[in-house]
Amino acid sequence: MGYQDFWQPYRREVEERFLLMVERLEQIETEETAAEPFRSYFRHTASFLRDLCRLEEEIYAGAWENKSQQDMSTENQALYKEILPQHYAESYGNPTYAVMQMGEIYGKLLGMLYADIRSLIPYAFEGRNFELTIFGELLVEIYNCFEQEAQPEEEEIQQIIYWFFHDYGEIFTEVSVMAQTNPELDFYVRIIMDCDLSDLRYLYHYGFYISDNEIKVAEYLNQMSEEEIQAMADTYTEGYRIGFEVTGKDLSKKKYVDLRYPVGFERLMRAAIHNFRKMGLEPVISRVNEISFSGRGNGKRSVDSTQPNLQYEYDHRADKAVYLDKALVERRLEVLKTAYEARKKEASLYAGPAVVETFGKDGFEPKSCLSAYQFDEKQQKLNVYAASQSMQITNTYMKGEERSFTIIAYPIPEIGPDFKEIFAKTIEINTLDYKLYQDMQQKMIDVLDQGEFVHITGKGKNTTDLMVALYPLKDPSKETIFENCVADVNIPVGEVFTSPVLKGTNGHLHVTQVYLNGLKYLDLELDFVDGMIRRYSCKNFDTEQENQAFLKENLLKHHQTLPLGEFAIGTNTAAYKMGVDYQIQAKLPILIAEKTGPHFAVGDTCYSWAEDTPVFNPDGKEIVARENEISRLRSEEPQKAYFSCHTDITIPYDELDQITVIRHDKSCADIIQDGKFVVPGTEVLNQYL
Repeated sequence: MGYQDFWQPYRREVEERFLLMVERLEQIETEETAAEPFRSYFRHTASFLRDLCRLEEEIYAGAWENKSQQDMSTENQALYKEILPQHYAESYGNPTYAVMQMGEIYGKLLGMLYADIRSLIPYAFEGRNFELTIFGELLVEIYNCFEQEAQPEEEEIQQIIYWFFHDYGEIFTEVSVMAQTNPELDFYVRIIMDCDLSDLRYLYHYGFYISDNEIKVAEYLNQMSEEEIQAMADTYTEGYRIGFEVTGKDLSKKKYVDLRYPVGFERLMRAAIHNFRKMGLEPVISRVNEISFSGRGNGKRSVDSTQPNLQYEYDHRADKAVYLDKALVERRLEVLKTAYEARKKEASLYAGPAVVETFGKDGFEPKSCLSAYQFDEKQQKLNVYAASQSMQITNTYMKGEERSFTIIAYPIPEIGPDFKEIFAKTIEINTLDYKLYQDMQQKMIDVLDQGEFVHITGKGKNTTDLMVALYPLKDPSKETIFENCVADVNIPVGEVFTSPVLKGTNGHLHVTQVYLNGLKYLDLELDFVDGMIRRYSCKNFDTEQENQAFLKENLLKHHQTLPLGEFAIGTNTAAYKMGVDYQIQAKLPILIAEKTGPHFAVGDTCYSWAEDTPVFNPDGKEIVARENEISRLRSEEPQKAYFSCHTDITIPYDELDQITVIRHDKSCADIIQDGKFVVPGTEVLNQYL
């Protein structure tokens, strides 16, 4: 059974409905029964969806394969042209334009619907006419409301959308679980393994927006030797294997590795799949979060490509506000549990994600859109509740203490004219001598383990002044506070980290500029009292209200506060120098950036859902600082123990003054002075500073 076989029952279910729906869309394009300005909207939307249906039939029949690369490129650009920045001002995908054309109420509702219909582009390429059919029927049902003499009430349209997601949300949820546990859903894997990767037409098989980044990366990888590609794949897959080894988890009990990668890197992924199969692992690739129900706009995609317009994604990040309520959340959680229960054996074989990320895109500074949907306070709490409950359900069937992961990152051509040099330098950084770093980091840990607190201060414009409380050791000969992190799950090498004690962790954290999850933050400031965020601010927007709302949504993830879940000291000064030399510090991904200075994660600890699994450093000592006062609630009140987020905030070396260990007797020992490492045996790190 393969991908198309899996979807056949769904195709048969809607075979007649699909034809009727397409016929009705054609009628909408010429009818005049709806009044303006709605007539123009429905004609435009019906035409777009009908074109998608034609494309799906062409692809399913195999005729699309005969097109030239130029024709495929032209068609790809046409599909996404309307929401590109230069055209966005007059797109129904722009909430401001939709409201301007159709008014506050209908503009927001119909703009949200249009964004969901645009999200179906990849489904057309996958032959999934089930989704095309049901969304087409939704459009027709709403159109019928506007054919009446009187305009429909807002609640009528909202209820139609609500019940659509209530009824079909069950299928959306079941498919998302199936994608993690069934290698027969192999649409992406077939692209990687079966396509002629020297023929760049394969890039257009996804249905994603294809830019110069994807084309030039694929061309660059095609120029590399088999040995070079294999070396990259070995670094990636060995990191995954070692992650299980160092944490004492049995990889032989697992069967599915969750691949996440950028379009253009298929040659690397093909070599990686061969490696994983030698380990006994089959690739699974989760669904992309396109539609509002699945989390469009959250920046997380299993298979990623350059987004045509990040502002469009940002404007539609809260479209679910149209229909989100407690009943819908509870139903989705019930369906999620049922879906996992039906595949509990397969879910237990899930090993965890193996991630390839990219960096080099220009930083995105979102603009506030007053016409975009926002979650109200009740919905914010529902989102927090849903995330917590979903994680608990998932962890029941895919146990955190049995899973691992790995992440590695490479640049894309958008980084600038030095792309090839930076790519080569990144490979070098990803393969640094982990033994050398392991030894230097152990020397730091030996000093840190003496401490009761660590005091961190910034310099220049950085006003950081933070005291971090450390976990008390009962037996220093067998226990340690900090993990000695080398290149396994987090590639590249270079950090020591711990879960701070919250009580006694007080002070001010400040970064003048930082990119977190693709968003730019200016003058980010957090004040901690007993390890919890007491105050937060930034200077992204003109008003304090906008800044507070931005941070509440994107950093605090709708929580009232978050704990300091991790304190770490990055040691990869070579990565820092690469950033300085090529002037790309702001473009480094958090995976690399967190190794270029001390970093502080707000949210869960690094050991969330696996605190009870013993972890040991290479010297044999057990890392005992795996929980804090909040995650300790996991047995009695798991809904209060976890926040389902973990965001690293790094102070670069050039904004750092001192990191000082304060012992129980109040004596002190410096780890860093004036931004330089001073622990004996770590001086070699300063050669890059």
